[in-house]
Amino acid sequence: MSKIAVVFWSGTGNTEAMANAVAAGAQEKGAEVTVMGPSDFGAAAVAGYDGIAFGCPSMGVEQLEEADFQPMWDEVKGELSGKKVVLFGSYGWGDGEWMRTWEDEAKGAGAVLAADCVIVNGAPDDEGEANCKALGAALI
Repeated sequence: MSKIAVVFWSGTGNTEAMANAVAAGAQEKGAEVTVMGPSDFGAAAVAGYDGIAFGCPSMGVEQLEEADFQPMWDEVKGELSGKKVVLFGSYGWGDGEWMRTWEDEAKGAGAVLAADCVIVNGAPDDEGEANCKALGAALI
């Protein structure tokens, strides 16, 4: 059984809804899934999972949330070489630059992106939820 971590930060609940759909997609494929916030995940935890889904909305000028998520990401990205990873998040403005930058960082760290990222403008609709479930399934 695959062990999957879904690590996310959400300010409005949109990315949390996405995280829950990602988790459901992995669970439907038979994975053991742990959903947690960035304060509950660190570099030492990476090796304990077969795949990791990271979720964070676009903040400020299209960047990751700075107080909780970015410090966790900076800590763990050095441990992601060869690890199956997917990225997701919501936005309210911009064109997805934060996600492209984040994908480049993940690839640069050696992470194996198991699927294209999923971004949703605002709350996930039915299509967004289905895309998040597919993202979770891609980690298996």
